[in-house]
Amino acid sequence: MKEALRLAQKGAGWTNPNPMVGAIIVRRGRIIARGYHRAAGKPHAEIDALRGARGGAKGATMYVNLEPCAHFGRTPPCADAIIKAGIRRVVIATRDQNAIARGGLQKLRSAGVDISVGTLGEEARELNEQFFTFHEKSRPFIALKFAASLDGKLATRTGDSKWITNKEARAYARHLRGLHQAVVIGIETILADDPHLGARAQELPDPLRIILDSRLRIPLKARVLRDSHVIIATTKSAPMKKKNALERRGIHVFTFAGSRISPPRLLSTLRRMNIVSVLVEGGGEVLGSFVDAGLADKVYAFFAPILIGGRSAASVAGRGAANIADALRLKKVSTHHFGDNVLIAGSPSALKKVSTSSREEK
Repeated sequence: MKEALRLAQKGAGWTNPNPMVGAIIVRRGRIIARGYHRAAGKPHAEIDALRGARGGAKGATMYVNLEPCAHFGRTPPCADAIIKAGIRRVVIATRDQNAIARGGLQKLRSAGVDISVGTLGEEARELNEQFFTFHEKSRPFIALKFAASLDGKLATRTGDSKWITNKEARAYARHLRGLHQAVVIGIETILADDPHLGARAQELPDPLRIILDSRLRIPLKARVLRDSHVIIATTKSAPMKKKNALERRGIHVFTFAGSRISPPRLLSTLRRMNIVSVLVEGGGEVLGSFVDAGLADKVYAFFAPILIGGRSAASVAGRGAANIADALRLKKVSTHHFGDNVLIAGSPSALKKVSTSSREEK
């Protein structure tokens, strides 16, 4: 099962909205085939492994980190292929939480296949935490990411922010983009930094770029508008002429009610679009609006050993917690060093909603 999990991870960034899955076929104590899901629309891990077995899977055992599917999607049901191949036993790490796809376990049992569930189940859930969050919470998985000075500043009092962290830390931050289906950023950051927002790595896809811009102030020459892989979330106060100009370029412009974009309403829209995971990059008001709304599943905080001081932009703004007891506290904390820079990552404990107002951008 460890080998199946290792193989599954090779599909990171490419399988969305599907989970990462690996499969191993063992016969008489020897691995005879390996497979993994390479990308959405391509053969699932079980099919990939069965093809590698070349008809020799009869009577063998398959190890797979997720329950084989039982539905016709872009590919036929894996459970049917396993039964047809004559697999005797299937060891599954965890059940599938996708209501459309699950049911393979029952189908396999009905066909007389011996089933075992739970081997390295916790590790399997952690690998596909984005997928499980999407189906269990009915919203995209939300990761918050920021890079700050030791005193929590995103920029100086003049707005200078290039560069707080070093090259190694920034490269890893771009890597994180490729591991999420979409990235969210506010218009203030676009106007100040004109970011690229791509993964900039051949081994990872560029995420969908989502811009929060209530009045459509985004320059048409902004780097994030280099192609149509963009969504701009705006409000009814946006000028229609600008909206039409963007849509003529193939850019999706979603208009929300009110004067600001509400994170829950945004996520509801993304859920309907089958967007499984979102990396929220800032600025401080955008990050704060998600924290205030109780919407965070992971935090990536990069720190450089500098002090900026002054009344410059805070890394996480918004309304904030009234009491220390209500502050967002991380668990399963890990640290990683990039020279003299450090990344602190973790998952929030039960996150309380502290504000009903949205303060994504001014």
